[in-house]
Amino acid sequence: MTELEQNILARCKNGERIAQQQLYEHFKGKMFAVCLRYSNCRPDAEDSLQEGFVKVFRDLHQFRGEGSFEGWIRRVIVNVALQNLRKQKGGLQFAELENVEFKLSDADDSVFDENEKGAALIKLMQKMPTGFRTVLNLYVLEEYSHQQISDELGISVGTSKSQLNRAKAFLKNLLEKNLAG
Repeated sequence: MTELEQNILARCKNGERIAQQQLYEHFKGKMFAVCLRYSNCRPDAEDSLQEGFVKVFRDLHQFRGEGSFEGWIRRVIVNVALQNLRKQKGGLQFAELENVEFKLSDADDSVFDENEKGAALIKLMQKMPTGFRTVLNLYVLEEYSHQQISDELGISVGTSKSQLNRAKAFLKNLLEKNLAG
């Protein structure tokens, strides 16, 4: 943890609003990117970010200084994003998408006009079925094992593995269509 983060953390634990604002400003960009990866749209990501930081400030006393402070915040934000996915209509849906053709129109046209590859990739990922996107995020980006994903989402290890394979194929298909377009 940097000296700046230690200072801000100590002041946040003392309830200083300015320090809380500094903490939020310091981490909001990275954490919003995390929320976007799990959400279907920007407003959902904004809600997860806001709820996540409320939880961060409420639970700061639980951070014991073991490991990365940013990693701790990230885990809180991911957990909030997953809770929000479960609350949405239909909850987490795990798809069986065989014999489905994906067309270029499956992705928002604005994706193809953007210069920033990361933003375009997030928009493509938001077009993925929720189960695919969630397992892909947890496995690839959060480095969860299939057992951890199984425990977190209440699915079998086999379902986690199959969703990851289908997610990769789905995303590959979308990317190929994007590049061909």
